Amino acid sequence: MAANGKTIIKVEDLTAGYGDMVLLQDINFEVHTGEIFGILGGSGCGKSTVLKHMIGLKPPLRGSVFIDGTDIVTAEGDERVAVLKKIGVSYQSGALFGSMNVLENVALVLEEFTDLPREAIERIAEMKLAAVGLQDAAYKMPAELSGGMKKRAAIARALAIDPKVLFLDEPSAGLDPITSAQLDHLILDLSESLHITFVIVTHELPSIFAVTDRVIMLDKQSKTVIASGAPHELRESADPAVWRFFNRQAAEGRQT
Repeated sequence: MAANGKTIIKVEDLTAGYGDMVLLQDINFEVHTGEIFGILGGSGCGKSTVLKHMIGLKPPLRGSVFIDGTDIVTAEGDERVAVLKKIGVSYQSGALFGSMNVLENVALVLEEFTDLPREAIERIAEMKLAAVGLQDAAYKMPAELSGGMKKRAAIARALAIDPKVLFLDEPSAGLDPITSAQLDHLILDLSESLHITFVIVTHELPSIFAVTDRVIMLDKQSKTVIASGAPHELRESADPAVWRFFNRQAAEGRQT
């Protein structure tokens, strides 16, 4: 959590949708090198949609997403491969291949993006698993893992080629509070030890306050960013929608 102020991601005038249907409009924000940045909001506000556009899975209706100076929206060929090597992604479900053991899942990324010999690939995969505390689970199948272990394995795979930015989609989803807190600690440890930038899509308040330096909040009705800043600042926001999100227990209590 040691951001240096240098911009590593810049989203400019991003508008997303399908055909004539606009889901998000005029999205603008920057992510600084070394920080843990959160994308927040209620269900259906477009958090995962923004993520998919940031990692190049979906083209926007208009706008740009610069990663380390390269627009992933327009990059093609070798330029696109180069920018994709700078990012790692851990999806909400973990997205592990069930027919491969954990080590093979991590090694797959190295096989795709490098020309390293098999022995080197396996050694690096073992190191990534050790970094997330799964060195003893290398030869287990995904079906043998707990929910928290699957999340850790997915993070290890996302770290395989030493990305500059790691995207995490709802990392705490489906986890009990203790396992979720352990995952938060892992994120903080990796941030400090590897000096990489994290972009986390989440709606879990404990994780938001535990790990993120800055956040943006999306709104389903306005289809854009309605707040940005440090979580503890937004908790005191004068905007009712933002206040309700960051004070959910109190807001729900008044409604009973």
